[in-house]
Amino acid sequence: MVACLLPAAAWGQAPTPAVTTHETPTRLNDLVHTRLALRFDYAKRYAYGQEWVTLKPHAYATDSLQLDAKGMDIKAVALVQGDARRPLQYRYNGQVLRIGLGRTVKPGEQYTVYLDYVAKPDELHAKGSAAIRAAKGLYFINPDSTVASKPRQIWTQGETEASSVWFPTIDRPNQKTTADISLTVPARYVTLSNGRLTGQQTNADGTRTDRWQQEQPHAPYLFMLAVGDFRIKREQWRGKEISYYLEPQYAAQAQAIFGHTPEMLEFFSNRLGVEFPWSKYAQVVVRDYVSGAMENTSASLFGEQAQASARELLDWEYSGVEREIAHELFHQWFGDYVTCESWGQLTVNESFANYSEILWAEHKLGTDAASHQAYRSLYAYLANPANFAKPLVRREYADKEDLFDAVTYQKGGRILHMLRHELGDAVFFRGLNLYLTRQAFGTGEAEQLRLALEDASGRDLTGFFQQWYYRPGHPVVTIEYGPWDASARTQSVTVRQTQPGPAYTLPLDVDVYTGGRAQRHRVVLSAASQTFSFPAATRPDLVNLDADNVLLWQKTDHKPLSAFVYQYAHAPGYLDRLEAIKACLAHADDASARQTLLAALGDKYYALRWTVLENVNLVKQPALRKALLPTVQRLATADPDPHVQAEALKVLSTLNDKRYARTFTAALGSRSYAVQGAALRALAGVDLPRTVQRAAAFEADHRAALTEALVSVYAQAGDPARLPFVIKQVDAAAPLARLRMMPDLSQLLGRTTDAGTFAQGVDRMKAMAIEYKPYGVDKPILELLQKLQTQAKGAAQQQTVAQAMRDIEQAK
Repeated sequence: MVACLLPAAAWGQAPTPAVTTHETPTRLNDLVHTRLALRFDYAKRYAYGQEWVTLKPHAYATDSLQLDAKGMDIKAVALVQGDARRPLQYRYNGQVLRIGLGRTVKPGEQYTVYLDYVAKPDELHAKGSAAIRAAKGLYFINPDSTVASKPRQIWTQGETEASSVWFPTIDRPNQKTTADISLTVPARYVTLSNGRLTGQQTNADGTRTDRWQQEQPHAPYLFMLAVGDFRIKREQWRGKEISYYLEPQYAAQAQAIFGHTPEMLEFFSNRLGVEFPWSKYAQVVVRDYVSGAMENTSASLFGEQAQASARELLDWEYSGVEREIAHELFHQWFGDYVTCESWGQLTVNESFANYSEILWAEHKLGTDAASHQAYRSLYAYLANPANFAKPLVRREYADKEDLFDAVTYQKGGRILHMLRHELGDAVFFRGLNLYLTRQAFGTGEAEQLRLALEDASGRDLTGFFQQWYYRPGHPVVTIEYGPWDASARTQSVTVRQTQPGPAYTLPLDVDVYTGGRAQRHRVVLSAASQTFSFPAATRPDLVNLDADNVLLWQKTDHKPLSAFVYQYAHAPGYLDRLEAIKACLAHADDASARQTLLAALGDKYYALRWTVLENVNLVKQPALRKALLPTVQRLATADPDPHVQAEALKVLSTLNDKRYARTFTAALGSRSYAVQGAALRALAGVDLPRTVQRAAAFEADHRAALTEALVSVYAQAGDPARLPFVIKQVDAAAPLARLRMMPDLSQLLGRTTDAGTFAQGVDRMKAMAIEYKPYGVDKPILELLQKLQTQAKGAAQQQTVAQAMRDIEQAK
């Protein structure tokens, strides 16, 4: 799963609940086969289900069965005996169905239970989490077709344990079952589920029944279905169908969005030495999804961020949808083929999927793109100190949903990166092959991964796993450089570990640059303070610790500026250049730093050009403005990457110089929404009336950054007649974009006298604050509402705001 993790810096922190110890679920009965027949009531948001579930006692004879079944009406429970069904006694508390089998069943003896039930997900009121915003299992989207612009869909989300909302099962990750799912739906709709479509029957009542068969066992949380008006693009890979399901208006972009899938399948299959194990691979995009994406067996599901117009695709970065596609596909091996034994072992699912994002970027886009993604991932972990108290493998946690965090994903992915670097590619991937083949169609845990890697490498990895998988935190180091010893021709470097607890043992690759060349040295850091001495015939231009940039650590590196300047020009890595850029930004009063920043504006990799532009201040630093301005002007008109061009326009806008109005106006003609949005904001800064006139022309075609720019311009202009348009954009926006629009919405609300429009806008602010209150979003919105209350036109508006504030404060 690509979890929808809200950035801690933007949202604040949720309170930390008490933790408890969780054991791996005991297997009293094992699932064997699950057959479902489902039909749907859109008006009631119900699923009417019949189920035939085959099981066998695991180790001990039993006369009872316990199934998870959340919020259902249970109509009948019977033991299947040939063509007959014998009713069984059962007790049901709305969450768990306890069934007496009427006889004792021996270990390994299969038996089948029939169930007739109604699933009522909208009546369950299940609690979601930061990663998965709801836990209803089965979702009816626009079922009454009340929203004209939104399709009518049904889809499921099983992880962690929500499949038992739509069919009774043993909803645990250490269960595996084959499946046979029949879906009766309106004939105009398309269906998708796990495995192969083996039959379709047209019914007299205008419905159609599709039958999907999943012939290899998989975990209950990986069951899926999707129903809706989708267009399907099909391809073949090694004789297996590869398909992409999108809404009709996005179907033309199916190849542009998902077209790398066959190449990814080939790459991952070859890398792992295990061919993609399922009978087909489908990818479907749905509306109102409750997370990022989900790796359902043979049928991954994506939120609507994965469908876009041709123009929107111009602004997509690798870190968006292509990364998600790689992530979910790699899960088909790590998570589906071999599933974590318990949620505390989630690392063997999600850390691998996180690391696949780097593997694919490296293969397809090169080392800079891979290192950029690795850096983003590392920063996501380091940005939140709450992560530092949690080990990668966890038995102690408050809720299983809490495990979908930057420790399991990003820290775990970085640890795999270190393992690969330490063992070498051949041995590392041989170890992964051993792990997958040994645990095939079963479950896995970190210790089984360790044993497989030890068998592949011949090395004892106990210390590595104890240090990285079972110990929380990471090394925190300071690096000091002694003077070059001319007589001994050596350069000393002292590394001090300052994190709590014992020192880490870290293999360090160190490049010492002299005479324009680098000499590689390998040392081992194992003490709280350690000084290393490296041979150097002349004073080194640069000593670069962790030369391949693989370690998971926080470092304070006391290199002199001259070393960072040299590092940008000579050390090859993305992170080497990024570190140098950051150092030069902090010393922009130095001529050599300015020259390095100028060089970085021409860096071959777009993200480094972007970094310079994001961080320079040409207003307060005249010398820097003189050095960089001509290049910034060129990038604002001609950089091949839209994000760099947009950022260059933003930099020019800070100068508040009307001479650039022509540049901004020309950029409004770009095909990129990012560039248009930046240009519109920039033009507003020098000529607001003209910008408002130009803005109206974009209302027919705008997305993303351009949408936010339109809202901002209308807020600056202060015309309350624009409020219906602004409210419509707020409704359509993704959460972070919606949050960014709140100040603009509030600003316009303070100018309207229309009671209905005012109430609609305040309601949007209240809904945002309540939905994301666990992440601190209520606080900035309450501040906006307090200010709005002082601007309100009359007692009725003041009362509306006051009631919204009370509702936010009382919400839990």
